[in-house]
Amino acid sequence: MTTPGAHAHPRFAEALHELGLDDLHPRIRRFPDATRTAAEAAAAIGCDLSQICKSLIFAADGVPVLVLMDGASRVDVGLVRKELGAEKVTRAAADVVRETTGYAIGGVPPFGHRTRTRVLADRGLLAHDVVWAAAGTPHTVFPMAPKELVEHAGATLVDVRERAS
Repeated sequence: MTTPGAHAHPRFAEALHELGLDDLHPRIRRFPDATRTAAEAAAAIGCDLSQICKSLIFAADGVPVLVLMDGASRVDVGLVRKELGAEKVTRAAADVVRETTGYAIGGVPPFGHRTRTRVLADRGLLAHDVVWAAAGTPHTVFPMAPKELVEHAGATLVDVRERAS
């Protein structure tokens, strides 16, 4: 059972207001069970795994960067490194994620973060009419057209998806 129009995380609600997206509030859905992983979110929503937008924080030469990736794919850190011209790219530690975004892993939305961070969005997200992303907590998600999501996140479209070998 979901709760439509559930209250968003306060920072995320503020970001929606600042972006002129107040009409998104009624579409935020809250689930009693966590939607922390892409698989949990897809199962709860009843959508395809690739319709989930993961918000992943990496450290590129120690500087946080957000990568938006569809839920069925993995990020190729080598491609991220090449895209950013960085020497080293690693997954950011949980404390860095919270410090950078203001959210816990599993609830990081694609925008509305505590600090301004460079954002890369994999083109694979554009394969869908609608994708679902975290709304600031591990229990809340919202739907949005991928092009609109990429625009509001201030993301650069890139190809950083891991390819099957």
